[in-house]
Amino acid sequence: MRLDKYLSHTGFGSRKEVKQLLKKKIVQVNETVQTKGEFSVHPEKDEVRVDGEVIHYQKFVYVMLHKPAGVLSATEDSRQKTVLDLLPIEMQHHQLFPVGRLDKDTEGLLLLTNDGELAHFLLSPRRHVSKTYYAKVDGLMDEADQRAFEAGITLEDGYECLPAELEIKRVDEEQQQSEVWITIREGKFHQVKRMVVQCGKEVRYLKRLTMGSLVLDENLKKGEYRFLTESEQKSLEEFLPQIEK
Repeated sequence: MRLDKYLSHTGFGSRKEVKQLLKKKIVQVNETVQTKGEFSVHPEKDEVRVDGEVIHYQKFVYVMLHKPAGVLSATEDSRQKTVLDLLPIEMQHHQLFPVGRLDKDTEGLLLLTNDGELAHFLLSPRRHVSKTYYAKVDGLMDEADQRAFEAGITLEDGYECLPAELEIKRVDEEQQQSEVWITIREGKFHQVKRMVVQCGKEVRYLKRLTMGSLVLDENLKKGEYRFLTESEQKSLEEFLPQIEK
């Protein structure tokens, strides 16, 4: 890999900015000062330092975002704010994208990465990766609804959903409202909302809590993000082959 590309990918700015950095003679590769951007480095073998600090190259980046309502699950949009707009500008060089999507008015866990292979695996319809949502529902959900979810709800367009789980957390008979957890293993357009509608109720608030082995960090406020921990990354690596089998 070219040295200027390596530095750009590790957060030191554009190629133009990196060129100015190299001119300052503060970049070393294996303890030798390098000033040429075209100099070739091996990310896994060579030691690169900038102003004395060792730089660690990371090919793939994994970010957990607590998506707020009102933001699009997209990489760019000319008129509306996207989830990437919630990240600082210095992270743009990672070229992250959301794994799947949450509706504009839905909150909760969203994974951002530049690992296309992992994203494809998690989103593949054949994998049936589970996703759990917390929902506030207008209407009283009951055991009949639970049985309907377990059997597989047929949507208004005739699509037959895979069996899903409905866990009733709270019902308020006076307000005629319910709080539930819903776990699905596919991701059709507005699926959770449409499944609830087929039970004669309506979702008025929706938040994703889990995706596969990932669980939304309760310390993340809406709009905040953090990098996945080593154990979380490892859990994905261990979880995915189990689905493959």
